[in-house]
Amino acid sequence: MKRVLALLRSFDQKHWMTAAAIVALGTAIWMPDIVTTRHVFTYVVTFDITQSTNVPDVTLNGVPMSRLALARTAAHDALQRMPCGSRIGWSVFTGNRSLLLLSPIEVCAHYDVLQSSLDGIDGRMRWANASRIANGGLYSAVRQAERLGQGTAVVFITDGQEAPPRLAGDTSVLDVKRGAVNGWLIGMGGERPAPIPKSGADGRQSGYWRASDVVQTSAMPGAPIDPDSHEELSELREAYLKALANEIGFNYSRLSTPAALEAALLDPRMARPEPVATDMRWCPALVALVLLAWCFLPGLDWRRLVSDRLARESKATAPGGFWSLRAHKPHPVSDEQWVTTLVEERHRG
Repeated sequence: MKRVLALLRSFDQKHWMTAAAIVALGTAIWMPDIVTTRHVFTYVVTFDITQSTNVPDVTLNGVPMSRLALARTAAHDALQRMPCGSRIGWSVFTGNRSLLLLSPIEVCAHYDVLQSSLDGIDGRMRWANASRIANGGLYSAVRQAERLGQGTAVVFITDGQEAPPRLAGDTSVLDVKRGAVNGWLIGMGGERPAPIPKSGADGRQSGYWRASDVVQTSAMPGAPIDPDSHEELSELREAYLKALANEIGFNYSRLSTPAALEAALLDPRMARPEPVATDMRWCPALVALVLLAWCFLPGLDWRRLVSDRLARESKATAPGGFWSLRAHKPHPVSDEQWVTTLVEERHRG
């Protein structure tokens, strides 16, 4: 026991700090996750991949791009802001249904998977040229969320162009109760009608859709075609999307910049409290790093740093400056104590 006590007495500050750093490193290795209650989100994000989403009528930082490309970029950016414990899955819409590609998974543990899988979402996945949004894509997206449960909300990103077009003024969504699930309708596209690129299964463009290639709008079945109909062109059908959102109790936002999708995904109304295992090992690891740096960083003398700092603060306390005052300090008092006393007297004065 005497040897142990003698050994402990022989330790200087550097030894003690090194020992503390070793303890902190051990804690960082073996420390279990800490369960905390956190507000998290669960979404299935559905991308409209019909041909109208290839229209390059949106911009990012002044560079024109397609609507679908902007949606993917916005999703990439939003993933970086999602809190750990949240879950996101991907879905695509074309024809008359939404197809679940990836069930919601935790965003931090599977961040790379989510980011890389986004890049593969494009028009080449399209299995039909129709675009039945309300009673096809939106209906099946809501059904997906209901089957997944666990508070899964829907984010449906589209330009709102139905093909074939619905009767004028028809905004009904069959068999979807208002508020059945929470969600967002995100509108994308420009305000001016633009030609729709025609592309094949390989994604290569082969011209544009013409008026004679598509069904035009009429007021009712069998009625003459509306002379203002231009279904071969595409623009954001914002009024229609807002009406659909109101019909099923969704929120609506326009994807004018990537930040708009981030704001929608992080809307507090969509969050729910949930116990989440949080990795806090970085805290003792950071303590160990600071202690080791303090001990072994070349030229780092903490006593001198403290003394110099206090000396700079005390220069105004006497015409002769710190070093003239140091010569008059009481012998048993250390530099640090003497300078601290001077600074305190200066502040009181």
